[in-house]
Amino acid sequence: MNRKISHLGIAVKDLAASEQLFRKLLGAEDVHHEEVDDQGVRIASFKVGESIIELTEATRPDSAIAKFIDKRGEGIHHIAIEVDDVASELTRLKSEGIQLIDETPKQGAHEMMIAFLHPKSTNGVLVELCQRG
Repeated sequence: MNRKISHLGIAVKDLAASEQLFRKLLGAEDVHHEEVDDQGVRIASFKVGESIIELTEATRPDSAIAKFIDKRGEGIHHIAIEVDDVASELTRLKSEGIQLIDETPKQGAHEMMIAFLHPKSTNGVLVELCQRG
């Protein structure tokens, strides 16, 4: 099974300001912008080697990112692991006793199918599984 770190998701209050900060930090000009209406987020992502740093801003107050920032403030929101088949990984992990947030994959950013694992089962870290579409 092919696995690698796809991206680190960072929850931010102000996407434009955070994008400028990360442009400076990474010395990068190339940035990908995308909005995922289903999840209520807008992203700006930077390629760093084979991985991505994904800055994520809420577009509505009931989104998971808005709730995360209200509770914990800005910062690392999740780590995403790319796998060959999200659906089969969800089945495998559920059989191993891992608590799932998403029982089935859904469409995410970067044309990927995604699903989240509950932090209660992953040492307090929100883990996203993703599969290239």
